[in-house]
Amino acid sequence: MAATATFFTSFRVPRMVAPLLVLLGMLVSLSSHASEETAPATQSPNAGQIETTPSPQKDAEIAQRISGIFSEIDGLSAVEVSVSKGIVTLAGETANERKAQQAVGLANRLTDVVMVDDMIDRTLDVQDNVATAYQGLRARGQSLLRALPLIAVGFLLFGAVAWFGAWLSNRKHLWQRVTPNPFVAGLVAQTIKVVFIVLGLIMALSLVGAETIIGTLLGGAGVIGIAIGFAVKDTIENYIASLMLSIRQPFQARDHVVINDREGIVVRLTSRATILMTLEGNQLRIPNADVFKGIILNYTQNPERRFDFELGVDASDDPLAAIKVGLDALNGLPFVLGEPKAVGVITNVGDSNIVLAFQGWVNQSATDFGKARSIAIRETKHALEHQGFTLPEPIYRLSFRPELEESLMRIQSGKFTERNSALPAAAAPAFDTAADKEKQQAKARAQQILKGEQTDGVFDARPDEKLMKKVEEEIAQTSSETDLLSKRPAKE
Repeated sequence: MAATATFFTSFRVPRMVAPLLVLLGMLVSLSSHASEETAPATQSPNAGQIETTPSPQKDAEIAQRISGIFSEIDGLSAVEVSVSKGIVTLAGETANERKAQQAVGLANRLTDVVMVDDMIDRTLDVQDNVATAYQGLRARGQSLLRALPLIAVGFLLFGAVAWFGAWLSNRKHLWQRVTPNPFVAGLVAQTIKVVFIVLGLIMALSLVGAETIIGTLLGGAGVIGIAIGFAVKDTIENYIASLMLSIRQPFQARDHVVINDREGIVVRLTSRATILMTLEGNQLRIPNADVFKGIILNYTQNPERRFDFELGVDASDDPLAAIKVGLDALNGLPFVLGEPKAVGVITNVGDSNIVLAFQGWVNQSATDFGKARSIAIRETKHALEHQGFTLPEPIYRLSFRPELEESLMRIQSGKFTERNSALPAAAAPAFDTAADKEKQQAKARAQQILKGEQTDGVFDARPDEKLMKKVEEEIAQTSSETDLLSKRPAKE
């Protein structure tokens, strides 16, 4: 009760809210009168053991003391006090429910009061309520005017501390020395700025005597922070992933990477996404949370990369000799590295051929992987053919009964009347000669085409200059988002 009375005594409302308070007071008064039959009196919190023999003199002292208190408080002078055997009865009038409860609370604070019977009439007079609110507002305004110099000093103190924090956070060279990573340096600078703002706010509030507001602000900030955290969970996750990626640096600008089956050249790392230039020349943005949790394949970290392919030779050919010819062809190519060495192995023996697998290594920083593999397959195939090795097509052997073979021969010739086995033997060489002639014509046609002046690009295994030019343009382009990757110059 004491806390409630103190609160209502110190609380004042603006004049515009007075009508609303009047309506609220009427509702409270009706509710109070409706409940008087069931709870007509209020028991004193100070009542422990009730005296066996009450003293009339003590009742008079209680009544006199309460009346004296009410006479000193605005709005309670019209309250009538009567005491009988320690029971205080309050009658008369108050302007609203708040004043009535204040009177009951004050009466309950006396030690010899057994209980308080609330019989006060709430008049809900508009003039009295508005006057009381006006007086309270006026008193608060006067207090504010007296406190203006102290408030001004508090503002100056807050501004000085906040300015110093902003000045200190803008010392970029200092934070870059503390941590070379640009993202972490920016995060430290912003943290220093926020810390000084909070420190200045606490000092200013302490100066003007508003320490209780500090706890309220901190509690409200905590609740708001939790709500915002749930609302922007994905953004916060990407931000934390950006911090971890900027510290670990799993790739650099211009690196050829594959991230979660997405292949491209790294352009930059921002606080929200990793930006790639795909091999088709398109910009690709991958959220940093997916990058941090995903699988990253970096081809540039170790530029040596192996390519492999398979070729088949005839089952009657010696596979080791074919491997020797193929390796000589691979080692003769300028882009194939001598170390690690190229190798060839037998992978399978089929019905009509022997499958050979060749493996070679290239330096991706100076060689396009796809072009190098294509040229290596072509040169190895031609080397085998020039040495007399056959790259056979699938062969199927058919076995016929004599009667069926004789019938097919009669149908083919149209004039055989008896079995003649000389036809297949005579026809086979003609077919082989035709196949050899087609192969020779194909080789001659290829040589004629490749002798042209515009065939240099076919044998050029260097990386695509157009793609790398687009990557450099994208890196050099000014962006509003800070690049979190360590700077690395372009390779000449």
